[in-house]
Amino acid sequence: MIRLSTPLGDEVLSLKAGERVSLSGMIYTARDEAHLRMQEKGIPFDPQGAAVYHCGPVVKDNTIIAAGPTTSARMNELSGFLVDAGVRALIGKGGMGETVRKELRAEGVYLAFTGGCAALAASRMTLKGVFFEDLGMPEAVWAIECRDLPLTVAIDSEGNDLFFDVRRKAEKRFDKMF
Repeated sequence: MIRLSTPLGDEVLSLKAGERVSLSGMIYTARDEAHLRMQEKGIPFDPQGAAVYHCGPVVKDNTIIAAGPTTSARMNELSGFLVDAGVRALIGKGGMGETVRKELRAEGVYLAFTGGCAALAASRMTLKGVFFEDLGMPEAVWAIECRDLPLTVAIDSEGNDLFFDVRRKAEKRFDKMF
């Protein structure tokens, strides 16, 4: 397991699709509405070396109760401005599209977290703040300190895509069967 800490630097450029990593440090949640608000009003945190987690956490009494990932493909057309601003890692569930693969080339990585493990994620997180709170719990940008969040490199900085490669191999096997 490769240990990473935010803010992230050029070390992410050597990661390869399929490798397991452990992430510690500040991360920021953002779903659809948060991406749109940041495009309109600006990024409320320092994006240099940041990690953005596609997540709408459940927060009660300033404690994160659950923090499972949302489907990252929903942010395919909304992520480029973050990468351009210096964000080095996007985190979420499922694959992302060709647009994101191109945007991440030589800039950063997409890290996958297993869906259904919201309690595991929350057990490794401490709430530090919130931006755009008026968007409501799932859509606000939450600033979170994480400790050893287990992730898999799904898209590396060379454009290798774990989800795409697995899907392509399965399709080839299926085609050979018929």
